Amino acid sequence: MTKRIYVIPIGFNDRSLFDPLCLSLAHRFGMPAQIEHKPINIHRAFDPYRNQYNSSVLLAQLIEDPPPDAGRILGVCNFDLFIPILTYVFGEAQLEGIGAIVSIYRLKNEFYGGQSDHHLLMERLLKEATHELGHTYHLYHCHNMGCVMNSSVYVEDIDEKSVRFCRECERMILNQAQK
Repeated sequence: MTKRIYVIPIGFNDRSLFDPLCLSLAHRFGMPAQIEHKPINIHRAFDPYRNQYNSSVLLAQLIEDPPPDAGRILGVCNFDLFIPILTYVFGEAQLEGIGAIVSIYRLKNEFYGGQSDHHLLMERLLKEATHELGHTYHLYHCHNMGCVMNSSVYVEDIDEKSVRFCRECERMILNQAQK
C-alpha cells in the first residue's frame, strides 16, 4: 500500500494554497499528497482567556482514526495557535508520529501591518509545513541557519531560512523513510 500525506484544511479551504502545498510536499517527502476533509471540532481547542486555539487539542483530533494509507497527516488552519508554555506557535508536530499542524494566521504579511502577499504566504506555509513534517521523521531543531529545521521564533526567522533540509537532516529523513 502506498503511503500518502493527507493535508486537512481546518476552518477554511483555499485551493490556491492547498494545491501547490500538496505538490511541493509530495516532491519533498517522496509520497503522494492530497487534500482530505475531516471534521475537526475547533471549539474544543479554543481558549477564551487567550483568544487562541490549543494546537495540541487540534493535533489529537487530526490523528484520531487515520486512514490506513496515511504516511503523514498535516492540518492547516487560519487561526492563532498556542501551546500552554508559549505565547504562540506557527505549528506543532508529533516527534516521530504521523501528525502535524500549521497555521497561516501569523504567516500572513497583513498580521504584521504589511500588504497581502500571496507568494510570500505560500513560501512561509511551505517552510512551516516542511519543518513540522520534519519533526514527524524524528528531526529536532537544526543549528544550520539555512536548514528548514532551524527553529523559528519570529516570522523573520522563517523568511531567512531555506525551504530545504541541510545535508544532515536530509540524510536523516531518508533513513527514517526507509524504515
